[in-house]
Amino acid sequence: MIRAILLDIEGTTTPIAFVHETLFPYARDHAKEFLVNNAEAQEDIARLREEHAADVNQGQQPPALSDDIDSLVAYVEWLIARDRKSTGLKSLQGKIWRRGYTDGSLKSQVYADVAPAFARWRARGWTINIFSSGSVLAQQLLFAHTDAGDLTGFIGDYFDTHVGKKSEAESYRKIAERLNARSEEVLFISDVVAELEAASEAGMQTLLSIRPGNQPQEHAERYRTIYSFDAV
Repeated sequence: MIRAILLDIEGTTTPIAFVHETLFPYARDHAKEFLVNNAEAQEDIARLREEHAADVNQGQQPPALSDDIDSLVAYVEWLIARDRKSTGLKSLQGKIWRRGYTDGSLKSQVYADVAPAFARWRARGWTINIFSSGSVLAQQLLFAHTDAGDLTGFIGDYFDTHVGKKSEAESYRKIAERLNARSEEVLFISDVVAELEAASEAGMQTLLSIRPGNQPQEHAERYRTIYSFDAV
């Protein structure tokens, strides 16, 4: 029995191309202006400096960091280029995207089957929840400004890297606890096998999302696959 749906975003509800060709470039192009002009960026700046120190200690060879804002922007661009699941970066990106969504510069994309599936699942009494590397703010903004309308009314809860890494089983155990559900009552859908492995280890049911533009996954044959939410 399923009580809760847990969804990845990129490659599951939303095309990968939208994230990499629209959202990431927007954040990169507006990073310096935001860091200079917004007091709310100070917490993210502090976190990014901590992450930079960790990268240096681990031999990752990030761009040198100084008191000059341009050096911080260079580090942000370095993280974006690597699609790093950085808490500091994801928090910063969410705040930058908020301005874009507010002024109409950004409109998020979801697959055509997403909104009908959300309505159908809610009608069955299932809760719908999101687990993404992007910040909770970024998740909420994306679903509030889709080409299918505001879908946030369907969504019960959002989880980001504060709950843990998406490749670690403990993250999914924590989420199930937050949802007041047994792990086996949660169905997790993602396009990444490593995430499905972690969710399976935690006891969740899983489905592999195969969408146009998604990267082929090793060991995909181990998981049930869907090409549309119409199958759920």
